[in-house]
Order: sequence, then structure tokens, then C-alpha cells
Amino acid sequence: MEHLERFADHLGPVKVVEIYQPGAGLKAAVVIDNVAAGPAIGGVRMAPDVSVAECFRLARAMTLKNAAAGLRHGGGKAVIAADHRMPAEEKENLIRAFASAIGDLSEYIAGPDMGTDESCMAFIQDEIGRSVGLPREIGGIPLDVIGATGLGLSVAAEVAQGHCEVKLEGARVAIQGFGFVGTHAARFLEQKGAMLVAAADSSATVSNPNGLDTENLMQFKKAGGRLGDYKDADTLPRDAVIGVDCDIWIPAARPDAIRADNADQLKAKLVIEGANIPVAEDAEAILHERGVLTVPDFIANAGGVICAAVEYAGGSETSALQTIEDKIRVNTAEVLETSSQQGITPREAAFRMAEERVRRAMALRRWY
Repeated sequence: MEHLERFADHLGPVKVVEIYQPGAGLKAAVVIDNVAAGPAIGGVRMAPDVSVAECFRLARAMTLKNAAAGLRHGGGKAVIAADHRMPAEEKENLIRAFASAIGDLSEYIAGPDMGTDESCMAFIQDEIGRSVGLPREIGGIPLDVIGATGLGLSVAAEVAQGHCEVKLEGARVAIQGFGFVGTHAARFLEQKGAMLVAAADSSATVSNPNGLDTENLMQFKKAGGRLGDYKDADTLPRDAVIGVDCDIWIPAARPDAIRADNADQLKAKLVIEGANIPVAEDAEAILHERGVLTVPDFIANAGGVICAAVEYAGGSETSALQTIEDKIRVNTAEVLETSSQQGITPREAAFRMAEERVRRAMALRRWY
């Protein structure tokens, strides 16, 4: 894992910790980017190819996301270099070893992310008493179960339709990454009149221009199915989802899914970023020039961390859902209006808003 001197700037990071425990098979990193507004909340990502550089980029996204959402939390992130599909007992032991290793990092509150879930957060809570996204059985609000991030994406799309040619009623939606975020985004958007025409996971893309059976597809994924084995739709290569004819495209998988070299394949008029940093900045600029409206990640997908913050403060599930709706609706509208009025990209408008909020918080702290 590489060092991060080239990433440091006026906002952070305040702490970078690399963890190696050969006996436990643990190779991990935590980046605490900025804690001016309060202790950092950020997910624990598990994948074989994660890096410190990716962790930093995700931690900065969390700083901006938490600031934009007006939360009393800074941004951080953790990555564990491992295959999340390992046997359950082995995974529990690895998560518990990771939790013990971060016990003294009181500025960081762990949450679920790609490769981890509410059970993993329960193990961390059991070890160090500091995590969010917990199971209901121990007083948590399981954000992946209720679809917190997917709800936020649907709200962002609802606001965005007033700023582009796309209308939710009858809109065709394609989703890259049909996990917790993607499945719930499809469900909430369908309730608003949209239609899922394509979905992709790591194995394949499935599509139907007349609409996929969203409920059936969700149940298939919930049962552990891979889309490459799904029989009730046309099957395409995994990356073919980028070029599917649709109105709304939602990246909900890994970083940099859309880059300068494939941005021209995208046919949608509206992109709602469900994953963190799923579209490279140069690709966003290309899409903007083409008239494609993009709602940035740290605005659109903040539902999960908003839910986590409400949970951490002792709030209810009902309160969390309402807070997600309220905050994402207001922030999406502000960003898109600023973008239109000032002739800048939505990301630039969002960054200016979030950075100003971080700077104001930093000005109130002694060590900033």
C-alpha cells in the first residue's frame, strides 16, 4: 500500500493508519480525513484489490458528503484487503481482528460498505463499542435493509427531473452494481413511476427494453444469485450496462466506472451517482459538455451516512428516513440551481458548498 503525501491538502487527512497483522491475515488501512465537525463516520470496504489511495479518495468523499448533509461528523474510511466471500467464521474473525486494531482510533466510527454488512458492524460494536449500521436486534437502524442510500438516490432523481429533459414517470433506468444500493434504488424509483431496463453485477448485465421484473430480480439477488445466471432477461457482458439505451444511469459499484475513454458510450441524460467516486472528474466534464446532468456522489448517495448519523445520535428509523428525504432534497436542489446559475458543473457547485461548510467548522476548532 502506497504512501499518501501527494494527496494531502488544506483539509486533510489528519491521520492515516496502515494495519498489518500476519497472524490474523489482516491487511488494512484507515484514513481519517477531517474531524472539524465531529468524529468521522465512514464505511469499512472489503475487497482484494483495495489500496490506501482508494481509501483516501473515499475518506475525502465522506468529508464532503457529511459536510454537505450538515452532519456533526467528519469524514473517514477503512479498507480491508480480503475477499468478502470467504467463509462466515473466517470473515468474523478477520472483522474482529480489524476492530481490535482500530480500538484506539476514537475519531473514527465504522459503518458498512462494499463487502461488509450489519453483522460485521455488530462484531465491531461488540469489540470496541463504536460502529453504525447495526442490526435492529441490538438497537441499530440497518441502513442496507431499509434501503437508506437507495431512497436518497430516488429523491435526488426526483429533484433532478426539474433540471433536465428526463421525467421520472416512464423513465428507463439502468443500474451498474445491483447490490444493496442498486436494488433499493430500483425499488424506490419504480414507486415514482420509473422502469428498470438493465442491471449489472460483477458477472453480467441483464436487460429488457420493456422493463425487468424488479421484485423478481431483487429476490434472485437476495438468494445469492449472480446476474450471469438469471434466465428471465437478455444477458450481456458485465460492462455492456454502460451503453444500454436508457434515461437514467446509476453507477452503484466501484470507483471510476465511467472514465474519459468510455464516457461516450453512455446514452442516458441523467446520471445519479450511487457509488462513491464512480465517475472520474474528466469524464464528468465530458458528460457535462454533452448536456448529461450528473448529480455528484456526495450529494446523491448520502442517505446511508445520514441514516448512520441519526442512529448514532439515538434517533428512530422513521426519523432517519424523513431526514434523508429532507436533506437530500434540499442539497440536490441547491447544487443544481447553483450549477445552472453560475455555469459550472454540479460537482464544482457541490464541492464549493461542502468545502465552505468544512472550512467554517475548521475555523471553530483550536487545532485547525
